[in-house]
Amino acid sequence: MTERFELIETPMKGLHLIQRQLLGDSRGFLQRLFCAEDLQIFGWNQPVAQINHTLTRERGSVRGLHMQRAPHAEDKLITCLRGEVWDVAVDMRAGSPTFLQWHAVHLIAEQACSYLIPAGFAHGFQSLTDDVEMLYCHSQPYVSQSEFGIHVLDPRLAITWPLPFTVQSEKDAATAWLPDDFAGVSV
Repeated sequence: MTERFELIETPMKGLHLIQRQLLGDSRGFLQRLFCAEDLQIFGWNQPVAQINHTLTRERGSVRGLHMQRAPHAEDKLITCLRGEVWDVAVDMRAGSPTFLQWHAVHLIAEQACSYLIPAGFAHGFQSLTDDVEMLYCHSQPYVSQSEFGIHVLDPRLAITWPLPFTVQSEKDAATAWLPDDFAGVSV
């Protein structure tokens, strides 16, 4: 725990939920979304290389599962700015005791939590409300040659999605299932 952030452990090494402190008064509130010094204690050891903001219009939409392979493997700090999501991280690290296991958190904008996802994890989410806005801080810039995707319905993962799917990109829908001999990624 730091002055601004509280670490909430998950069953997977390096994967954390971060509770942000809200400072408020009659005007509203202030919350720090990122602080390199504080988050370094929790495993974020690189500068922010890229920040992305997404809008997902329709409840039930699914994005993911995405990651980048080495040498562009990235840490991600995921924050829900508006609405609610079922946010999933899948351990893809070769040799990890939690290899191919997933962990999901219910991110709600008003609860001021972020999901700290280390390199070697794939990430995706399902919108639980309309007009969800998400903010992603990445430790590496996007490099298309390092992009790796896993189909959200891959039976080896058996992710429990809370709602029927409404919208998915053509690219994500066409992503293949993991091959039987998939041994993981290096980070």
